[in-house]
Amino acid sequence: MFTKGKLKDNSSIGAIALNVLIATVSLFINGFGVYLTIQAGIGAGPWDVLNLGLSKSLGILYGTASVAVSYGILGIDIALREPIGIAMFIDAFVVGKAVDLFNRLDLVPVRHNLVSGIIVMLIGLTIMAYTQYTYMRASLGCGPRDTLLVALTKRAGRIPIGAVSIALLSLATFIGWLLGGSVGIGTLICAFATGPIMQLAFRSVRFDATHVHHQHLTDSVRVIIDKKAA
Repeated sequence: MFTKGKLKDNSSIGAIALNVLIATVSLFINGFGVYLTIQAGIGAGPWDVLNLGLSKSLGILYGTASVAVSYGILGIDIALREPIGIAMFIDAFVVGKAVDLFNRLDLVPVRHNLVSGIIVMLIGLTIMAYTQYTYMRASLGCGPRDTLLVALTKRAGRIPIGAVSIALLSLATFIGWLLGGSVGIGTLICAFATGPIMQLAFRSVRFDATHVHHQHLTDSVRVIIDKKAA
């Protein structure tokens, strides 16, 4: 039986395995939220504009483009010597491929009305916010993009994280738009509403992301090796 403390600090193989499962399921459902923001039909979120642009220009699936971008960013995170966790690798793969699955199932038709599009967009962002909470509680690492944002902010001197975030999202959107990605009012909603919606979601479950101590990949491997050796 796992205690709450052991699950939180991933101090056993069982705890790590359970939290990997929790993170994977959370990210899969998060992919459904991303899928909804795209199906809203009013313009995708900044990173999804880039993924959709790559998908369109290269003739590949959205998920394949998303995985390529995510692992590319993860490579930059590693090069910048940022802390890496197991869940970051899961994040880089699961979300994009979950969107591909939901696209194939065609569960939600693309909206062609602004009001219904905004509603679907907000539902998607809310799902993403709550699954971000369950994903982060696994304490196995943040997403590659969040890690990159923190890394760039560390190196930006006195430039606040908000300004760095806007610059990063603007760059992703611009490149994606050049490649044919979908830009619209939904892009602005994602850029400016994601943070407040996430804050409200975290507050509703009394979750403080700053108090989460994410386990580094090397520490996870050490726990697994030590337990097996024992």
